[in-house]
Amino acid sequence: MDALINSLTESELELVRSTERDALAALDEDGLLELHDRVRRARNKYVKLYRRQAGAQVAESGGRGKANPVNQRNRDKAEVIEDALARVSRQLAVMAKASAAALKQERLASARRERNTAPRARRRPAARPPRRPASPPGPGQPRHAQAPGFQPWRGRPPPGRPRRPLRR
Repeated sequence: MDALINSLTESELELVRSTERDALAALDEDGLLELHDRVRRARNKYVKLYRRQAGAQVAESGGRGKANPVNQRNRDKAEVIEDALARVSRQLAVMAKASAAALKQERLASARRERNTAPRARRRPAARPPRRPASPPGPGQPRHAQAPGFQPWRGRPPPGRPRRPLRR
């Protein structure tokens, strides 16, 4: 791989060097987008060149297997540029994610400023009168029968009201 990188033209070598980690760290998001576009165009160029020449070579050599070694340099160039594109894409994704998080925080802060988000004051419930102590149950009655609001007919009709028939 190093032999291929050393045999690249000056413009190709400059493009690959601009995708190294130190060079990418110095770029902002717009610079990364521009570099990504340049590297993508170079990758497309070498992939098209490789495919076009490989297709023409198949007719001359009589098969894809025989035509493969003839076009090795173009395939290797396309692979080097593809690796460079992957590095730029990764760094661009990191920058875009950080930018999106910062934008989200900014929008949330703006929304908080524009509307009142102070917690509402809690209303205290009205003071209840003190409960009377329950009178002791009468003889033979359970203790809960004397509780206020006790309805002995709950679950069945009150006295004097007929039971409703079941609906079918």
